Amino acid sequence: MTLPTVQVPPRKLAAYAPDAGEDAVERLRAAAEPLRGMRLLQVNSTGYGGGVAELLTTHVPLLNDLGIDTTWAVIEGSDDFFTVTKTVHNGLQGMDVAWTPEMESVYLERVRANAAAFDGSWDLVLIHDPQPAALLAELGDRSAGRWTWRCHIDLSAPNERVWSFFEPMVNRYDAAIFTLEAFAQPGVTQPRLAFIPPSIDPTTEKNHPLSGREVLAVLARYGVDPSRPLAVQISRFDPWKDPIGVIDAYRLARRTVPDLQLVMAGSMAADDPEGQEYLRRTASYAGEDPGLRLLTDADGVGHLEVNAFQRAADVVIQKSTREGFGLVVSEGMWKGKPVVGGAVGGIRLQVVDGETGYLVDSAEACADRLSALLLDPGLRARMGDAGRERVRDRFLSLRELEDHLRLFASLVS
Repeated sequence: MTLPTVQVPPRKLAAYAPDAGEDAVERLRAAAEPLRGMRLLQVNSTGYGGGVAELLTTHVPLLNDLGIDTTWAVIEGSDDFFTVTKTVHNGLQGMDVAWTPEMESVYLERVRANAAAFDGSWDLVLIHDPQPAALLAELGDRSAGRWTWRCHIDLSAPNERVWSFFEPMVNRYDAAIFTLEAFAQPGVTQPRLAFIPPSIDPTTEKNHPLSGREVLAVLARYGVDPSRPLAVQISRFDPWKDPIGVIDAYRLARRTVPDLQLVMAGSMAADDPEGQEYLRRTASYAGEDPGLRLLTDADGVGHLEVNAFQRAADVVIQKSTREGFGLVVSEGMWKGKPVVGGAVGGIRLQVVDGETGYLVDSAEACADRLSALLLDPGLRARMGDAGRERVRDRFLSLRELEDHLRLFASLVS
């Protein structure tokens, strides 16, 4: 038995030059040169749904194109395991959650089973987030190569009970990557620390250009009126994304912009058992509002549809109350849209308040900024243009890969 692997279509680095620039391509080639021929394993908890899977769908084939033999594996979980790891996710971001010896046992039992299936000889291993974090500790002497833990969440103020369980596991790694320096937990003392923001891929179905006809076809399919103002939030349905607060902001903004529409869409990831419950709560709160659409992949919403909704939007919303990064913010900015986002975490790294959008901390503030943008097309255009250039400079895939490779090279040198 071996860990399941995810197969992804090949990608060529040269295809990124038109968006990222030739200089970015050449810098990435140079960063990869010391690692050519090495074997890299990346491990996360799901092959579909959520930002990590999206990142790996791009990173893995590009690393292979650069001559680094890269495999993407996923740990095998269970309903109980993913219920526990969702609690872990919430707890590590500071939520007051219950944490019991039974939950620890469920987590460790599942990771041990995956460790038993771990095989192969790897020069580098990159483990994503808490779900597989204990693999290194469970493997012990079998853990050859250099191991890096990539934490995609805000670990600055965790629930102490949950963190005390994970701290010894994390401190076994050779390196740890956080999105921001402010996200790092002071208890991470042994690994080398790196601070690397995530990125978006401009060539994917979610981000490549669409014709006006393609956009209109998607809107028609879901009953969205292209002649009326439109706000869009694309995200999982969970408490940190504040779907109830988004609906409150939309309803407040309609006092000023009565014909406003809202689309809220997201995928139901395999490792997020809370998703269905929060979708149900959101739907109950939304009621029968004809201007509001709640959509998921079960409704046929995939990357093409997300792309179309973001391009059709007048304003993109990401009203998170905690956020590791929020790839959808850069996605909206890449499409030339101003973003109204929660003034938290990685959103603050992307949105320059008053230049590429607005940062807000309440439904009322969100509604005020949303209304102001909807009533001023010139302001929307200026902020949209500035946002696209900010993403080009800072948040495209080649920059993130270059940062990773320079870290890896330092570990093996």
